[in-house]
Amino acid sequence: MVVREPKVWRAARPRVARVVHGVKPGIARVTRAVKPGAARAAQVVKPGVVRVTSAVTARSSQLARSTKKLTTLQFTAGAATLGLVFSAGAVAAAGPWDSSGQRTAERDWAASRDGRGGADHGRNSGTSSGTAGALKPAPSAPSVLAGLGATAGADTTPESAALAAALDPYLNSPVLGPRRAAAVVDVETGERLYSQNADEALTPASTTKIATAVAALSALGPDHRVETRAVLDPDSAEVVLVGGGDPTLTAHKDTGGYASLRTLADRTAAALDKRHLNEITLTYDTSLYEGPEQHTIGVNPNLALVVPLMADEGRLDDSSSGSADRDPDPAAAATAKFADLLEDRGIKARTGGSAEAAKNAKELAAVSSPPLSTLVERMLTESDNDIAEALARQIALATGEAPSFEGGAAAIRKELRKLEVPLDGVEFADGSGLSRGNRLTPALLTTLLAKSAAPSHPELRPVLTGLPVAGFTGTLRTRYADDATGTGLVRAKTGTLSNVNTLAGTVVDADGRLLAFAFLATETDTANTDPAKKALTDATSTLATCGCR
Repeated sequence: MVVREPKVWRAARPRVARVVHGVKPGIARVTRAVKPGAARAAQVVKPGVVRVTSAVTARSSQLARSTKKLTTLQFTAGAATLGLVFSAGAVAAAGPWDSSGQRTAERDWAASRDGRGGADHGRNSGTSSGTAGALKPAPSAPSVLAGLGATAGADTTPESAALAAALDPYLNSPVLGPRRAAAVVDVETGERLYSQNADEALTPASTTKIATAVAALSALGPDHRVETRAVLDPDSAEVVLVGGGDPTLTAHKDTGGYASLRTLADRTAAALDKRHLNEITLTYDTSLYEGPEQHTIGVNPNLALVVPLMADEGRLDDSSSGSADRDPDPAAAATAKFADLLEDRGIKARTGGSAEAAKNAKELAAVSSPPLSTLVERMLTESDNDIAEALARQIALATGEAPSFEGGAAAIRKELRKLEVPLDGVEFADGSGLSRGNRLTPALLTTLLAKSAAPSHPELRPVLTGLPVAGFTGTLRTRYADDATGTGLVRAKTGTLSNVNTLAGTVVDADGRLLAFAFLATETDTANTDPAKKALTDATSTLATCGCR
């Protein structure tokens, strides 16, 4: 029996090909994300061809009307095929952007159609400075962010009264506790559309990382890299492993694109062999940082000691994110691992303790972190406290402050002041948001997000690209229900401490306008933690579906 190709498929084939071109670079990632939820795909398709048609313009509308004539078998086959393709495409196109503000699906499809588009922003890519031996970024297609307002039109801006009517039921919920503050702004115009104590500074928890990310990218630039070096003290056989402040340095065979301790051992062993040195003393230098190594929260599985030398964030398991037991001396542990790697390469290494490298020490080898843009994205997506505290110290070094908890906090504020953002009442105590001494306002957070989307600040774009995608990545992977309307449309940084629940990020509303939001609630009863999180999550989903005019 020959099964004829359904008319619905023949009619849609040009559109399907276009979407496939757009999502092809990330289809494996998207597939993995939706794999646990064939149910989620069904929910996306279930509201109907109406939702599909809104993504594929008037041509698809004609297609939707024609489905009334299809048999049940044709409808099932056609709808299932189109639904899976378009739901994957919607997630990729509606949320994630590359570092130029271009939506990745549109960027990659544009690249396949002409010679202008496409950009390589991988961990191993070169930078604008032209890293030797690395792939150079290709020119990007025109930025989507700059055109959002023009596409949607000024008359599609949500009205404040309608927005308040939609959000107040969630943001005034008793489960949030007595102290709450919120703001929503139109990213293109900067107009504040919703305000509830927007200038009140509250404990932000991990949404502090948005400020840390902006300050780091502003002070250092997205191409900045952090080095870990092995040096040889003059006229000796003493090798010093010098920490530069890269917590993503890894000893795993699969590096994931991060700096490799194994590669450093390869290069160091080769350099020593050239000097006919096969027996050395190995020490380590952590003098780059100052002040206490222990965060004020004390020993905690969410953060290692803050030192400039560690491998795999001092984790005692194979994890790369989330909480985990940490080595009590991550610098010494990294040095011991390095010694083992040298032994495997024919260099007998006797380990010593901490020792500052001589100023005239000769560099044997070095490895560099991925670009700062990648570190920022990982920090935001996974809410990585180790990277956050390391970046705070990098900002301090770049701005002349002490590379310590106190100096990092001062440096973040100093750098943000240069950007002319609202800092009244704002206080920083660390870079990660683990400290309850931090105080941020919704006005500041939404301003930082809007500035990160501004054409005048392309260096800040990784702040947006690093935000977790609702229902798909990072700390938002399981936060949104399968049928939540914000799934795939909301990108946000979470923040949670005991009695503190916050959420700040961006969302594309029903009319295609990009909105930035910040919702903060403190003094939440711990028994209401989950309901409070749901209230904030539901508020963002409401933004995603609200034209609010």
